Amino acid sequence: MSRNTSPTKEIASCSFCGRTEESVEKLISGPNAYICNKCVHLCMDIIDKKTVHHEMKVLKPMEIKDRLGEYIIGQDRAKKTISVAVYNHYKRIRAQSKSDDMEYSKSNVLLLGPTGSGKTLMARTLANILDVPFAIVDATTLTEAGYVGEDVENIILRLVQDADYDITRAEQGIIYIDEIDKLRKTTANVSITRDVSGEGVQQALLKIVEGTVANVPPKGGRKHPNQEYLKVNTENILFIVGGAFVHLEKIVAKRLGKGSIGFDAENKRTFDHTEQNYLLSQVQTEDLVSFGLIPEFVGRFNSIANCEELEEEDLIEILTKPKNAIIRQYINLFEEDNVKLTFKDDAYHAIAKKAKVAGTGARALRMIVENLLIDLMYEIPSDPTIKEIVINASCVEENKQPEVIR
Repeated sequence: MSRNTSPTKEIASCSFCGRTEESVEKLISGPNAYICNKCVHLCMDIIDKKTVHHEMKVLKPMEIKDRLGEYIIGQDRAKKTISVAVYNHYKRIRAQSKSDDMEYSKSNVLLLGPTGSGKTLMARTLANILDVPFAIVDATTLTEAGYVGEDVENIILRLVQDADYDITRAEQGIIYIDEIDKLRKTTANVSITRDVSGEGVQQALLKIVEGTVANVPPKGGRKHPNQEYLKVNTENILFIVGGAFVHLEKIVAKRLGKGSIGFDAENKRTFDHTEQNYLLSQVQTEDLVSFGLIPEFVGRFNSIANCEELEEEDLIEILTKPKNAIIRQYINLFEEDNVKLTFKDDAYHAIAKKAKVAGTGARALRMIVENLLIDLMYEIPSDPTIKEIVINASCVEENKQPEVIR
């Protein structure tokens, strides 16, 4: 008995993404090819981005410093140093696009200072002010190519992703590498081992920091043969690195021979914050090399800015003055529930003192305020009778309940 063997209709699919006609709204056919509506929209977006002209926003150093001051309290010297460095960097890019007569060397920035002093915030705020792509990475996650960890090229990928894969825009962005001091050379490293997360990473970073065309895996991860890469020129990318550089002041003091501030030969001296700020303001290339950074890497950073340890007065201003001040944020959150949140002056001092003791600078402020208000933020949405909350020093120092006005 013969069986009906009529040919099965072949299901058409997009030649670009492989989606079948059942899974898309429209499938447009052409000579030996198909394209779906989703790929059409994607192509239109790419074309639109390529035709957009990104106007270089070059602010003057004073303008940059003033804008930084809207978000960052204190650190006047550091803000001035980084403002000049950023202005010269983007002025160099603009000058290169106009004339080839003069070659300007690339300048990057090294920020040093204790944790919570505003290094990361300064870099992030700069990117927002200049309206350029921004990427941040922790240096401790990086390893040499071929070892378990993250390749340095993945830093560039993060910048490209922040620029929505607009390579031209990414090539004028800012990359901040935190905890750079953790990449110091280890003196215990011997020839039979590899310092793959220290000196090895410094060597790997050299080329991209100085300026090169990096081959970036579009989806991240490890490189492998036959893989297509995004080619990104890092010549005009501004690199800012930051770290606490613990005990660097002792190296500076030893070089300066500062017997007047009590530095002893046995390296046991503990410096107060005033002495530390002075010594760190005198940091030279040789001090960073003695600390454990390789000379070639240090040489890529012409501008060194010291973020000083924050005082109680600075912490109080951080709580209240910046545009995105922590206290303002919580006041607005409480207003959403029709509740007025009031902090007495002594409460500000108590919070700042507690943060100072914590030793993590401004980072401790949000945690202290959050813990102070957590129970109230839990209860208030379910209690419409509450009209005002008053916080004083005893709430911070003795964990007393805030005054509730109904």
